[in-house]
Amino acid sequence: MASPVPSANGFTAQNPLTRLTLPELRQRTSVKWRMHPPDVLPLWVAEMDVPLAPAVADALRSAIDLGDTGYAYGTAYAEALGDFAAQRWGWNDFRVDRTMVVPDVMMGIVEVLRLVTDPGDAVVVCSPVYPPFYAFASHSGRQVIEAPLGPDLRMDLAALDEAFRRARARGRRPAFLLCNPHNPTGVVHRRDELEAVAELADRHGLRVISDEIHAPLVLPGAHFTPYLTVAGAENAFALISASKAWNLAGLKAALAVAGPQAVADLDRMPEEVSHGPSHLGVIAHTAAFRAGGPWLDLVLDGLDTNRTLLETLLAKHMPSARYHRPEGTYLAWLDCTALGIDIGQSDGEPGVASDVAGPAKMFLDRARVALSSGHVFGTGGAGFVRLNFATSPAILTDAVTRMGRAADAHHPSAG
Repeated sequence: MASPVPSANGFTAQNPLTRLTLPELRQRTSVKWRMHPPDVLPLWVAEMDVPLAPAVADALRSAIDLGDTGYAYGTAYAEALGDFAAQRWGWNDFRVDRTMVVPDVMMGIVEVLRLVTDPGDAVVVCSPVYPPFYAFASHSGRQVIEAPLGPDLRMDLAALDEAFRRARARGRRPAFLLCNPHNPTGVVHRRDELEAVAELADRHGLRVISDEIHAPLVLPGAHFTPYLTVAGAENAFALISASKAWNLAGLKAALAVAGPQAVADLDRMPEEVSHGPSHLGVIAHTAAFRAGGPWLDLVLDGLDTNRTLLETLLAKHMPSARYHRPEGTYLAWLDCTALGIDIGQSDGEPGVASDVAGPAKMFLDRARVALSSGHVFGTGGAGFVRLNFATSPAILTDAVTRMGRAADAHHPSAG
């Protein structure tokens, strides 16, 4: 393990992904570490194996010491995001008065869907995609239409065009849920791709809602483009939080951001929605965007190292599994179809994220490694697994080594 390098302000410049040991991580009580028995290495749900960023921990300690645990208030969160967005993404016309604090990104998406669509209307998604896109849209009475990604795992504009046409035919006010960056593939959409989405959405009369929860987690070689900075996105929405980049899923707070032509819709958001976020969550997310940049940069360096390590490990231990090197997020989308594992009929319906089948079940049963089962991500996911590589190199190495042994035992020619 590398030695910590203290800075002038006391910040320790060390890869946060190497700070915690496996016994320390197993003391955690979150779903990642308690869903499975203790002999399982959990590389599934989107939690990182890192200590809390010092800036966030300090802000929370200060609030606790003050007893500052009342109701959230003010625009500090939006102001911090605006500064971060300008510095990192060049989003220089971010407007605080076009934002609203919501409980989390997915609840914010549901509330925006209620503003811009009606029950029975169609919601387009690019499959394979984050399973709650299916579940939350369906539970709110909307129909889901898939526009499958292309073979390169990028958005297929022809498929989008057809899906938008079908969505418009099915209802008065359809919408498109954009995942930017894309989960589970780790693709970071280019500006030209987003411009094409905006043009198609305008042509077919769809409203775009962009889930940008992974926006701070863009790795070297790619650049994040906020959807609301794209020409033609003026009537769209974005949902953003510090949840994924600073590991704050348990501290609920997110921001809904409206384009200039969507402000009137945002103003119709029920007041009670803003009562859902945690005050401590708002404090934590504000501190992350305002002062958590140096820590985030260390995480990004560690993730960049880990995505290369994963490539090396797969080539050695499981070469028949195809690895699509992610441009962002800390999620790897692994094509395990060549391993000869029967995906069967147990693959169920998309959106049921707790359902484990196919390769993920084999790796859980035989390697004691928990991964996300590809089928829950919709069309194109069967035979794949999603692996969370936001862990230590030691845990990642152990996990892939176990997976390789299990794959060899199941199908010797796959190793």
